[in-house]
Amino acid sequence: MAITTNTILITGGSSGLGLEMAKRFSQLGNKVIICSRSAVKLSAARQQFPDLITYPCDISQPKDCGLLKKWLEQNYPETNILINNAGIVHKTDFITDGEVVEKAEKELSTNLVAPIRLTKLLLPFLLSNQNARIINITSGLVYVSRADYPFYNATKAALHSFTQVLRHQLREKPVQVVEVFFPAVDTPWHKGNPPKIAIPPEKAVAEMLKGLDQGKEEIRVGGAKLLYRLSRIAPKFAFKKLNNLVQNETTTEK
Repeated sequence: MAITTNTILITGGSSGLGLEMAKRFSQLGNKVIICSRSAVKLSAARQQFPDLITYPCDISQPKDCGLLKKWLEQNYPETNILINNAGIVHKTDFITDGEVVEKAEKELSTNLVAPIRLTKLLLPFLLSNQNARIINITSGLVYVSRADYPFYNATKAALHSFTQVLRHQLREKPVQVVEVFFPAVDTPWHKGNPPKIAIPPEKAVAEMLKGLDQGKEEIRVGGAKLLYRLSRIAPKFAFKKLNNLVQNETTTEK
């Protein structure tokens, strides 16, 4: 795909991987719009990178998504790339957590329903603009689940499945559907305790851009490639290995 002269909307673009994507796409000559629930983070991102366009939006709320669509229609109807990046996670124990159902609902609404809703709302833009792309951000955990993320793995696996179906249904339309599988990345997502295997966001996004430049529809970054292979060869071993690694790192942090 051409990675210059686009108008790109990135959800969850005010920090972490989303902000790194926004920075790199902006540097490549694209008009970049980022949205986030946090007006404070959006302001900080704008101060750091003045060329970014910001819009406060809680994508888990249907009303906010509708208002975002109207704002884009009025201000940036040329938007041709949607990057569904925003996501939340709850690290918890399903058995003992009394609020676990509410946490599941929050993750589902943000990680799965919101990308589906935004894709539907913005599809008319994408179908009418050149070089259109829908880029869904998932994870290597699509292939091997992390046991202390009871819902995150499931939401990303569901988004992966939806992405495959969407790609098939749009196969005769001028919109490419891309999925990027990230590994653990050293961002604020980990709240100051990134795993040892986490890679820098700069490296993660550089691999993503390379895959986009090559026209790939599925881009597995870093350790996501290994999880993909292991899940096909020895799924039980892969699950055990990943979660032993997580457990050992958690013990070390304590």
